[in-house]
Amino acid sequence: MSNALGKLKERLATVTDLNQAASLMHHDQETVMPEGAASARAAQLGTVSRVAHELFVADEVGIWLEELQSDSEDSGLAEEDRDLIKVAARDYRIKRNLPAEYVDRSTETHILSNEAWRKARDAADYGQFLPWLRKCVDLAHEYADYQGYDEHVYDALLDQFEPGMKAREVEAIFTPLRAETVHLVKAVADSGVQLDKSCLTGNFDHATQVHLGRTLVSAFGFDFSRGRVDEVTHPYCTSFSRDDVRLCTRVYSGEFNVCLFSMLHECGHALYDQNIDPAWDRTPITSGCSLGIHESQSRMWENLVGRGRPFWDWAYPILQAHFPQFNGVPQETYYRAINGVAPSLIRVEADEVTYNLHIMLRFELEKAMMEGKVDLEDLPREWNDRMEEYLGVRPEDDAEGVLQDVHWSFGYLGYFPTYSLGNIISVQLYEAAKRDHPDLEDQFRRGKFDTLLEWMRIHIHRHGRRYTPGELLEQSVGTGIDAGPYVGYLKSKLNDLYGVSV
Repeated sequence: MSNALGKLKERLATVTDLNQAASLMHHDQETVMPEGAASARAAQLGTVSRVAHELFVADEVGIWLEELQSDSEDSGLAEEDRDLIKVAARDYRIKRNLPAEYVDRSTETHILSNEAWRKARDAADYGQFLPWLRKCVDLAHEYADYQGYDEHVYDALLDQFEPGMKAREVEAIFTPLRAETVHLVKAVADSGVQLDKSCLTGNFDHATQVHLGRTLVSAFGFDFSRGRVDEVTHPYCTSFSRDDVRLCTRVYSGEFNVCLFSMLHECGHALYDQNIDPAWDRTPITSGCSLGIHESQSRMWENLVGRGRPFWDWAYPILQAHFPQFNGVPQETYYRAINGVAPSLIRVEADEVTYNLHIMLRFELEKAMMEGKVDLEDLPREWNDRMEEYLGVRPEDDAEGVLQDVHWSFGYLGYFPTYSLGNIISVQLYEAAKRDHPDLEDQFRRGKFDTLLEWMRIHIHRHGRRYTPGELLEQSVGTGIDAGPYVGYLKSKLNDLYGVSV
């Protein structure tokens, strides 16, 4: 038994190293890789991914796992080792279903697809990306066929990002949330209150925006000795180990919100990655439990903390020191500006209320794409029609419409629902932390954020993938996913901002 465990851990370490090296190559592609290197990088990543896959799904790994799983709990295995075996066995079952040729081909295709998306987005020309999107959807169908599914083809895709969740469960959460959201947006519109957002547009120095972001994420707890900030087309966070975490933002000189709040958002992801227990290094557990849980951290630090009055009681003087043009802007005016509710075209810049409508639109389109109910040639029109129906706005071109997100170019169909799940979970976790620390927001007013970070580290971060999302929620808040607290939070905030009782 101990020999099998030792061999398994050694193999998992090698595979984890290769996967993290592939992540580093992906990040290089997004940040500094020359445009002409895309084909070579696609081949390189295809090779690394295929080798990692073949090492992991080798017959001997299955033999070791079978031997280890056949032992009972009184066999002497530590609880941590049993959990590692459980996670590795699930991954083995999923990866074993995929031929190495498919892994190589899909990796190469997605790298080239991402480059095509980038050029199409710059040109606002969906037609340039359409052939690649067809390939990505075909690959998604292949993946679902390899994995199998009981209810809906989308379930196989969703399971990659939110293990165990079904499309019908997402719909059961989204259907009442959509109705609540539409009601909230209408209540805001009917209030007649117009918030002054003029302070958020102007001329904001590029480097100063990044410096301000660095100052605030450092206060949150981001460790710059184990991480850095890079600039990219589409903000994201990635890690190659808990000691090498990259926080990526984009900067618009004329729009203040974009850089700052993308940095606060990605910092939430980074704090998760930096605080996973080092005992899980070089194992498949050294990453987030699910994307919904991961997104709960980014949305919490961006919105529940970063858009809250207590935070700005401390941070507003720091903002004014960086950008003196805010010296003539009352703090309350600024607070209301960054929390205003108004339908908009761009998901990553959407307010807290309308954001979920963006996600629901994408979820519905993804399901329709996988079911063959929407012709991919018609996708821009379908997108624009639904944007107009749900949000009352219509994109003027493909760049601010169907091409705005990077996800489909990487084959990440099934990813989008996790953003709204993260919104919901963020409030559940935040309220649990406040129950344990009733003075939490008073601490924020003093620039003290370590209590919240430590609560998240203990209850969420350190466990990595050791538990399922459901298990982690039960342990940390005592219940499963529940949209009630999230809707209550939004209603309370809108009542404060717009004087509407909803």
